[in-house]
Amino acid sequence: MSNRKFVTVTALTKYIKRKFDVDPHLQDIWIKGELSNVKIHSRGHMYFTLKDEGAKIQAVMFYSDFRLLKFRPEDGMKVLVRGRISVFEPSGTYQVTVKEMQPDGIGSLYLAYEELKRKLEKEGLFDPKYKKPIPTYPSNVGVITSPTGAAIRDILSTIKRRYPLCNVILLPALVQGVEASHSIAKQIRKANELGMLDVLIVGRGGGSIEELWAFNEEIVAREIFHSKVPIISAVGHETDYTIADFVADLRAPTPTGAAELAVPHYADLIERTKQRQARIMKIFKDRLKYEKERLKSLQKSYAFKYPKQLYEQKEQLLDHLLDRFMREGKRYMTRKKDHYETFQNRLLQQHPNDQVKRLKEHYFQVKRTLIREMNILLHQKQSQFDTQVSKLNALSPLKVMERGYSLVYNENNIVKSVKQINPNDTIEVHLQDGKLKCEVKGIEERSM
Repeated sequence: MSNRKFVTVTALTKYIKRKFDVDPHLQDIWIKGELSNVKIHSRGHMYFTLKDEGAKIQAVMFYSDFRLLKFRPEDGMKVLVRGRISVFEPSGTYQVTVKEMQPDGIGSLYLAYEELKRKLEKEGLFDPKYKKPIPTYPSNVGVITSPTGAAIRDILSTIKRRYPLCNVILLPALVQGVEASHSIAKQIRKANELGMLDVLIVGRGGGSIEELWAFNEEIVAREIFHSKVPIISAVGHETDYTIADFVADLRAPTPTGAAELAVPHYADLIERTKQRQARIMKIFKDRLKYEKERLKSLQKSYAFKYPKQLYEQKEQLLDHLLDRFMREGKRYMTRKKDHYETFQNRLLQQHPNDQVKRLKEHYFQVKRTLIREMNILLHQKQSQFDTQVSKLNALSPLKVMERGYSLVYNENNIVKSVKQINPNDTIEVHLQDGKLKCEVKGIEERSM
């Protein structure tokens, strides 16, 4: 037992929790089950159990997500939830933290809706940069909807009331049922082929999610995205969005709202025109008044009353300016002439011939000085040389040998003592005029 390693319950629980937290399959999971033990905490969080025939799991939905639910969960209700699996450490139990919840009756449709929404959003079909502007004054408005529904009646009456100059072209389509999505997509293609529509309204009146499902189909979304004609989605539901709403260039909550967004109100245009007309008239009147006052002012001016006197004044001023111009011209020419003469004298002083002459004289002067200095230096060095030669001669051993002295060598070593030589050694005696090779017959050592 002493060799075994034990872990604490806390450490084991933390280890298991980390395993849950790093498993990608448990971080975003859809679960289908039945609610039981539903309890809403005073702080707004919802605690419950999610179960089926074979198992159950504890669950919590925090207030930030719970408050967004559009229904009130109750025991026994079958639901579809999305969340992540984790471990609640204090009790060591695993649980699901719920982020979304839908009643199971529409769960499969909701799953398909969310999956397609994520797919198209990732591809960029919802990106605002692809949204086309809706024309301000359309001439032809196309409508894709059921020809017998209330939506087309609302659109026609609204456009006729707001902007009767506009033509409405109906492209009938199925808006409910299995073939509805293909019918809508086909009419969108046809609307683009016509080449005459300024804007296109695609939609229908309200209904359940199943009835509106054609507008959540991928084929419709892609046709809306690729349409060259700007599209206003007009599916009759106030709160929820269809896929068509996200892809369309503009979303209207109802068909009537789409018609209002598609065309301006002629009464507003008339009012705007009257306002601009009034502004133009006011600006025109103000400008006319200003120009009249300016004309009166000019008519009262000296130039209009006494044109001859003004002309004579200008003539006199012209003479004055002409005289001044001539004086200033002469002064200017005089200054320029003085500058020219100054520059000419400076150029003559800097003429190359004079410089060459001066430099040549300087060269010969420097040469004479250099020769003189070299002779003086040579004489000094010759005197120093002679002095050094005299000193060397005085110290030379050859001069000593001229007085009768000689040098004794034994094997190229000068002999300074009789102790360096043994009897019968051969020695060399260097004299002034040569050397003698001698053999030592005997040695007499003299006491010092």
